[in-house]
Formats: sequence, structure tokens, C-alpha cells
Amino acid sequence: MASDYQPSLLSEADQRAADLSWAYNRPAGSTMAADELQGWKQRVAQYQATVRAAPPAEQGTLFDIAAPSPADTLDPFTLLPRNAEFWRGQFQESGVPALYFVVDHDAAVLLYVGETVKSNQRWKGVHDCKRYILSYVEAHRTHGLAVAVNIGFWPYAERDRKARQALERELIHRWRSPFNKENWATWSTPFVGGKLEA
Repeated sequence: MASDYQPSLLSEADQRAADLSWAYNRPAGSTMAADELQGWKQRVAQYQATVRAAPPAEQGTLFDIAAPSPADTLDPFTLLPRNAEFWRGQFQESGVPALYFVVDHDAAVLLYVGETVKSNQRWKGVHDCKRYILSYVEAHRTHGLAVAVNIGFWPYAERDRKARQALERELIHRWRSPFNKENWATWSTPFVGGKLEA
């Protein structure tokens, strides 16, 4: 048992149900047609490919005040992928401040950018993105399409929450990750509410 263990107020069965409830609380009929799904992924992937291909930010002159941001060079596709269910594992420690990235490596699509102060505990409990991932994977499985959703952590984030959130916002804006609410209007939200919304 980990030294930072906290007992749950729920019984073991209730806790398992709470952990799994996100998987079943989605609207019926949320699967999109195969050609719509493929087209949606292609649009996101094409945009993000242009971000990856853009030249890295160059060193400024002596008169530049601001240092370059990690958002200019951080490539979420190069981070070590972890299974999206990693949080169910037993960890000896709570983890480190980090940014994390949900990526479909099969389609080369960055789906979500997040931040946490405890990388090994972030997804325990309720997180809307779990539902989005389930919908996304289910849409692929319904049509027999390949999908490989993983999470990568960048463990160099600031301990200060405001600094982490500022970098998270930069990355969400740069990559236009479709599961982040800031980008729903850009890509529509087929996996968020179960219907296509503009």
C-alpha cells in the first residue's frame, strides 16, 4: 500500500462503480458515420502536421525580454506513450507537476492537453475527457477503424499552478486540440455531447 493512501468514504464496490461510471454516462446514438469520422480526423491531423512542420522559434536578440516558451518546441507526439488506463495502476508516489497530452497515435492527432500537479493521480475519479475518449474509441470500433489512444506526460512543468495553466493555454491554442473546450467551435464537438455541434 502506498504511503500517501487515503481511505475512501465509499465502499469498495461503490468506488469501482464510481470509477467506471464515466464509461457509461454518454448519450445514445453518438456514433458518427465512418466518412465523417475519417474527414474530421484528417482535418485535425492536417492542421497539427503544419504545427509540427513549422520551424522552431529562434533565439532572440539581446534586446528581447521574454525567453522562448516551451510551447514553441514541445512536441506531444514524441513523448513516451502510456495506456489511457494508466491511472488504475498502483503507484508508490503521487507523481510530479506535468503537462499531459492525449494522442491518437494511429491518426497522428493530438486530442487533449491538460495539466496536473500529481501526474500519477490526475485521472483518478471524474474527468470529462475520459468520456470523450470512450466516445472516440467507440466510434472507431463501430466502423472497424484502427485507433491507438495514449497519454504522454511532459514532467518538466512548473509547480506553480498559474504558470502550468498558462503553458497549458499556449499549447491548447497552438495545437488546437479538439477535446479542449477552447477549440470546440473550431472542430465541432462530436465526442463531447454525442452530437455534432458547430
